[in-house]
Amino acid sequence: MPSAAGLDQGAGSDACVAPPEQSPLQQARSGRRQPHPRKSLLREYGLPILLFAATLVTTTANGARFMQNFLEGMPPVVRDSDLWPWLWLAKHPDLFVSGFAFSLSLLAILLVHEFGHYFACRAHRVNATLPWMLPAPTLSGTAGAVIRIRSRIPTANALMDVGIYGPLAGYVASTIAIAVGFLLSTPAPVRAPDAIVRFGGEPLTVRLIHHLLLHWDPRLPGFNHLSPHPILVAGWIGLFITSLNLIPGGQLDGGHVLYAVSPRLHSFTTRVLPYVLLVAGVFFWMGWLLWGGFLLLPAMRHPRVSQDLPLTRGRVLLFVLGLLVLALTFTAMPFYDNSLLSLVRDWKAGN
Repeated sequence: MPSAAGLDQGAGSDACVAPPEQSPLQQARSGRRQPHPRKSLLREYGLPILLFAATLVTTTANGARFMQNFLEGMPPVVRDSDLWPWLWLAKHPDLFVSGFAFSLSLLAILLVHEFGHYFACRAHRVNATLPWMLPAPTLSGTAGAVIRIRSRIPTANALMDVGIYGPLAGYVASTIAIAVGFLLSTPAPVRAPDAIVRFGGEPLTVRLIHHLLLHWDPRLPGFNHLSPHPILVAGWIGLFITSLNLIPGGQLDGGHVLYAVSPRLHSFTTRVLPYVLLVAGVFFWMGWLLWGGFLLLPAMRHPRVSQDLPLTRGRVLLFVLGLLVLALTFTAMPFYDNSLLSLVRDWKAGN
């Protein structure tokens, strides 16, 4: 993905990006020079490993701060320094390992998502890179992950598979993390300090899992009444990433899926969605402003894919399943008090 469960709050995101169309002359020129085998091997394996290692460090650092706050009965982020925990870790280096519960959960979700795309590419003989993790100074310590598709996707059926299997795999991994995280969380103390980053509306998946777990433990509090364990935070971010990537436009996963069904409808939604998201950024979450701008980029234009073969019945069912997962994960206000209007109100109140 180009990233993140939010570009604003920084959960991270993910996408598989297809190559732009090339003229015959460009194709001929691109074939004149073959990369040196050693450089090609380094880029193929060395870069993904290096990016994974860097992202493991950044997400573990944030996870250590989340874990410490959890153990003290506080929300994940209660002070500005929680968003940049390096000075705190310099004083308490022994606590770094406590962040692995968060980082390994989140990276597992991202990798499961990306390898869903990767193996779909392999099944259709589409050339794609291994997943590239993206370390970043965000709430989660990552801007998500991407794979780069280096050859044309041959058919609409192949495009459907490549687009949908990532979100479906990531969704399953996220639900597991949500369930485990719920069971490890504790009731929020009565006098817990206020969080400076407040998770907003609960996705339907969170409510459904909580309802199911009530049969296991009838006293289990709801999401907004917990001190969330870092694994629960990772699962929530995973659901958020899934919903972002299923936005039906551009070269996001949802865009690939919609293009496979109808290139004309994809073209319409890609033109309209940016402005819908810009309006949503004013009233619900400022991150929608960035996602709206992101979909306006020329790089988000979808390359042509052959529609000669109609979608199989199974692929149509995958499309319906994708819509269902979007409904189960989407929330217009992922973070409370984080719209453009609320920012303006806070600025006026401060003056």
